[in-house]
Amino acid sequence: MLIEQTMEKLNGMKLYGAAEALRQWLEKPKERDIAAPDLVGMLVDAEWHYREEKKLTSRLRNARLRQQACVEDIDYAHQRGLVKSVILDLATSRWVTAHQNVILTGLTGVGKSYLACALGQKAARDGFTVAYRRTSRLLDELAQARADGTHFLLLRRLAKTAVLILDDFGMEVLGAPQRRDLLEVVEDRYGISATVITSQLEPKEWHSVIGDETIADAVCDRLVHNAHRIKLGGESIRKTKGNLTNEKKPTK
Repeated sequence: MLIEQTMEKLNGMKLYGAAEALRQWLEKPKERDIAAPDLVGMLVDAEWHYREEKKLTSRLRNARLRQQACVEDIDYAHQRGLVKSVILDLATSRWVTAHQNVILTGLTGVGKSYLACALGQKAARDGFTVAYRRTSRLLDELAQARADGTHFLLLRRLAKTAVLILDDFGMEVLGAPQRRDLLEVVEDRYGISATVITSQLEPKEWHSVIGDETIADAVCDRLVHNAHRIKLGGESIRKTKGNLTNEKKPTK
């Protein structure tokens, strides 16, 4: 009866990890011969791990990553100029702590978005908040926020996010409101947060996309000069996989 009351109290205090660990301990008679301090330690560890997993789940849900990617699953066999030592260094998330950026460039299909999501997922696992957005959709969000009066709140939320992933940058030339919003985002984040950019264009070509020389200089100054730059080459991974699939199909 005392154990049942203890379980109820643990759940009542929302110590669900400890309650589940206690339940599992009770179901294993062979493991009941344990000193009281060790039992307390086991319950505390279980609660800590439960809460850490819950926070990680929340961070990943809020990140809205485009792909389920992780650095451990990155394919280095495909010939695209990807250096494993560089990725392993980025996988430490030291670049996030240092408020640096990562710029991934290359033609479509070479895995830029996957790499960006993998780095974002690792950062989330390391305790950092992450947000993924296609660049065009983020600019749409900012335009809508400006219209409904929540523009400042959205900018503040973006500034506080430890890692912001801007995917598919440079797909279209920006209009005046869009480039001003982009500048505000990168200005607010400069020196306090980290940003990942994926683009088919090299940074030297970004001026023509941003459209205004002065604003383009300001944006590039805040994104490029403290960035880890990875240029991917080779053939499209999607195309290669498609060819392999077609080769396996029986001929008629």
